[in-house]
Amino acid sequence: MSPNLIMIAGLIGLSFLSGMVGLGVAFAAIPFLALFLPDLVHQVQPLSLLLNGITASFSAAGFARSKLVEWNQAIPLAIVCTAAAPLGAWAAQIIPQIALWFIYFAAVLYLAYRLFQPAKPGCGHPRFQMAMILAVPISILSGLLGVGPGFMLLPTLILLCFEPKHAAALTAVAVTPPSFSSLIPHIPGAKLDPQLTVWLLIAGAISAYAGARVTSLWMPGVRIKQMFGVLIVLMTVYKIFTLLG
Repeated sequence: MSPNLIMIAGLIGLSFLSGMVGLGVAFAAIPFLALFLPDLVHQVQPLSLLLNGITASFSAAGFARSKLVEWNQAIPLAIVCTAAAPLGAWAAQIIPQIALWFIYFAAVLYLAYRLFQPAKPGCGHPRFQMAMILAVPISILSGLLGVGPGFMLLPTLILLCFEPKHAAALTAVAVTPPSFSSLIPHIPGAKLDPQLTVWLLIAGAISAYAGARVTSLWMPGVRIKQMFGVLIVLMTVYKIFTLLG
């Protein structure tokens, strides 16, 4: 099988999984595409950001079809994430990233640990104002590290008493605009294969939409928490190994 076909097949699986939890696929696509594309800055990062925006938007469409998107919350959250993410991208030019990665690892591992804890009775109403406040540092940190805010936003929403399916739907909407705005600085230097890019976008869009529909129709909320907890640990461990290597 050719490398391009392997990339397309792999992205189908990754996009399906990311679509199930309302994330763009960049968090998984970056290490996967880096196995085939040698240039991180001019190939992997711009392609991953483009895929992230497309897969997140189609995941959002899948959740919206099931009427799981609370638009009066999703739109303000998306605006905050879009405004805050560039601050991190600018700060990344002067702050040592190794220190930031360890802060990120500590945060996501804590969130994963909390996701596996039994749900406390009487969680109460979703704390949207707190979600808006926390979206600012989450988006700044994601901009610093070049990852989508959804990886930390989703578990934060769940811990703030949002029902997991609604949290996934909110996350899908919120991470779409920052993906495209973060792509803009990469466009002048991007070196992408047009034909491969189109096929990856088609595969990612269809798979992300299908993943969101599976979650909307059949997956219990507790399974979303558990699946994301496993996913976040695996990706964090992988990143630690790549940094230490």
